[in-house]
Amino acid sequence: MPRTEPGALSGGSSLSKRILCTNDDGYLAPGLALLARVASRLGDVTVVAPDREQSATSHSLTVHRPLRISQTETGLFHVDGTPTDCVLLALGGAVLDSPPDLVLSGVNHGPNLGEDVLYSGTVAAAMEATLLGIPSIALSFATEVFEPPGPEYERLLTELLTPLIHRDAFPEGTLLNINVPPIPPAEVKGIRVATLGRRVYVESLTRSRDPYGREYIWIGGGKSEWSGREDSDFKAVAAGYISLTPLHLDLTNYSLLEEIRSWGLSSET
Repeated sequence: MPRTEPGALSGGSSLSKRILCTNDDGYLAPGLALLARVASRLGDVTVVAPDREQSATSHSLTVHRPLRISQTETGLFHVDGTPTDCVLLALGGAVLDSPPDLVLSGVNHGPNLGEDVLYSGTVAAAMEATLLGIPSIALSFATEVFEPPGPEYERLLTELLTPLIHRDAFPEGTLLNINVPPIPPAEVKGIRVATLGRRVYVESLTRSRDPYGREYIWIGGGKSEWSGREDSDFKAVAAGYISLTPLHLDLTNYSLLEEIRSWGLSSET
């Protein structure tokens, strides 16, 4: 992969790390298999993933029924729940005897740019790990048509993840959201540390009727319109760069605290 642009993360120790891999596309997804193969070269890997497709589940937890954990003959664990469930069970002692050093979520079959991070089960799994004090990275292929990745993607991800996995420390309360552009790995220009863009969906509701004449509405499809700063993630990906966005869990808008206090709503003295 070409050189990293200034500001991208690098450096760290070479000690082997314990790595938990998960996703939201299900335990049979080729993106997860790719991630586990790459991570296994860089540390001791455990895979705990949903037993089926869980895209767009965001940070949902399963609280109204019990969860079951199964294990394949190859040692991979799968859970009949959400990506957040998987991380919570793994870190809560149901799978691992001790916490891992790092959680990797993905590689997602599609982009997680801009507001996607609020809906994404891939990002939510990484966010749950961060909430529990474990450094985490969410990874996505920013392509609408996903094909099983070849060896060239393994090399790309290995070069991308090696300096991140071997870092001595991550910023507290922060996860990294990474999107790989939909171009051949040899054409990737490098990495850009980016802000979140903005995306508005247009005509995303499809109305029709079932065989009994009852109306149903399907969410999805349509078109999307992007906007954002010059250093936004979608512009980085469109320009052929891997976007890397640090996401902080504190959603407080600190710049507005004093203004909101001036509204006279607070009862503090």
